[in-house]
Amino acid sequence: MPLNARSQLVTAIVPWLERHQIVLYLAAIAAGGVLGLLPPGAHHLEVAIEPVLALLLFATFLGVPFAAIGRSLRDVRFLAAVGVVNFVIVPVVAYGLSRFVADQPALLFGVLLVLLTPCIDYVIVFAGLAGGAAERLLAAAPLLMLAQILLLPLYLLLFIGPSGVAAVELGPFVRAFLLLIVLPLTAAAVTQRLAKRHRIGRGIERTMLTLMVPLMVATLFTVVASQAGAVSTAALQLLVLVPLYAAFLIVMAFVGTGAGRLFRLDVPATRAMVFSGATRNSLVVLPLALALPASLALAPVVIVTQTLVELVGMVVFVRLLPRLVQDRKSVR
Repeated sequence: MPLNARSQLVTAIVPWLERHQIVLYLAAIAAGGVLGLLPPGAHHLEVAIEPVLALLLFATFLGVPFAAIGRSLRDVRFLAAVGVVNFVIVPVVAYGLSRFVADQPALLFGVLLVLLTPCIDYVIVFAGLAGGAAERLLAAAPLLMLAQILLLPLYLLLFIGPSGVAAVELGPFVRAFLLLIVLPLTAAAVTQRLAKRHRIGRGIERTMLTLMVPLMVATLFTVVASQAGAVSTAALQLLVLVPLYAAFLIVMAFVGTGAGRLFRLDVPATRAMVFSGATRNSLVVLPLALALPASLALAPVVIVTQTLVELVGMVVFVRLLPRLVQDRKSVR
């Protein structure tokens, strides 16, 4: 295909993908669920989650000017809001919701493990789709990762006891930080620099930004397809978790908007604040849960259930949050 024709095709397809992205995301979740419930084999897609997510984050980081990241690191008010919400308010909410499964150790451990760890990866993508300040979340990601590594053992000690701390290994956290933050971020910085001087850099940049929606579709499909079978196997035990996780999303939507007002954040920062408080680090803590002893064997499926509920919730947030959090002048 001639270069001009290819360029025109891309120019036509990208706006269509962006206009229909919500429908495409819901379709990816539905298709992944169907495939995951078919005869054995779909769970092997689990090995593709991290590579697909890393590509998605590379494309996301490419779309954020690194000068904006530097400015965001100096945004003390936003970083303070993110810290208070995720490490002061969320633990209280998580502890309260976990009381509904306090008599079931595996469910209790899984719920606390996932709810106490703020997301540092696809939250940036979803916040950007809703008009949130993606570059501020990107700047906050390393700080959030470091804080949760340090504070998770403390919260588990308070909420569960010494056995909770003993069950946690830090290795998967470090690996996820390197694979999902450091590697894509470094590659994006190198590509942006290359794009200023060479055509190949600009080509990579254009291609990855064009693939943003397809990569998100691939991520949603892969996560759901690889985990749906495991969830269905323990469905009866997990049913109680669905309203619990849904309640967490609803509560954190109000907490995030309230924090935005309290810290006097602008509209994009407030939307980013809502996503930061509501999304959890399920894809990072899943390897932790898989390494737990046999007595807590149900914990990984508890975390996967949160992922599935959250993915649907994020699609809803992308559609509703721009209407709920907007400039007061535009409402009049």
